[in-house]
Amino acid sequence: MRRERRGERYGVHGLHRAAFGRVVEADLVDALRGGKSWVQELSFVAFVGGDLAGHVVASRAWVSGVPVVGLGPLGVLPRFQRQGVGSALMHTVLGAAEALGEPLVGLLGDPGFYGRFGFRPAADYAIVPEEAAWGRHFQVRELAGYDPGIRGGFVYAAEFSAVG
Repeated sequence: MRRERRGERYGVHGLHRAAFGRVVEADLVDALRGGKSWVQELSFVAFVGGDLAGHVVASRAWVSGVPVVGLGPLGVLPRFQRQGVGSALMHTVLGAAEALGEPLVGLLGDPGFYGRFGFRPAADYAIVPEEAAWGRHFQVRELAGYDPGIRGGFVYAAEFSAVG
């Protein structure tokens, strides 16, 4: 597990294509990397036996104008899934965001999976997702820099809307 390096962008692209079985998430990572919301310190790759096995990134996002981070995509190659790679990536990116002093992380995903990492429904924090239909799948996790006054509308990096 380590930070993504410059020469790994093509491997990361292929990993997300294979992990999700489509190109949307791979294109999103490329768009984020080329945009202003990219946070290099929050892009990590995982290796198993020397093979690239997974990747996660968190990019700049906002809650009512307050800078936070939005997590995703997180992808693991199918042959390495259900072996703890995704969990290791989550712990790594959350620890790094914590170390950077970020206040919270938001994500759209399965509450059953992400709940074990401390994510709770955003509504518990009076944080409103960009799309009401996301409902309980939009979650947040507070970090050491959290301020209970952070409330309102969550906005992902513009690249999330541009890709898809």
